[in-house]
Amino acid sequence: MNIVVLEINWNFAISLSVIGYLIVLLALLFLFLIYKLIPQILHFFKKQYLKRKYGAEQEEYTDIAVTGEVSAAISAALYLYLNEQHDDESGKITIKEVSRKYSPWSSKIYGMRQPLAK
Repeated sequence: MNIVVLEINWNFAISLSVIGYLIVLLALLFLFLIYKLIPQILHFFKKQYLKRKYGAEQEEYTDIAVTGEVSAAISAALYLYLNEQHDDESGKITIKEVSRKYSPWSSKIYGMRQPLAK
């Protein structure tokens, strides 16, 4: 009876685990910061666009944030518009009962009678 003793290098296993967790946490932190900065970046570019387009009158257009109510109204309108493009279906599922009880496709006896391949 051969018994194989596995020696685990715990230092390597622990350091590999710590490095793996740190990589995942840093990636999540990076994504969090990116998603937090996207609205500020968009706001900056929109202010620059309005400044180039309207010049000195840009002060009137400083409040360009879209509220939650406006976002909800736009998303509801898009949802209703996209759902109107599909056909109306009854929602009924019909299942026909097949009167044939024997089918050679489901018969296992034909597979049993075949000679074994050599």
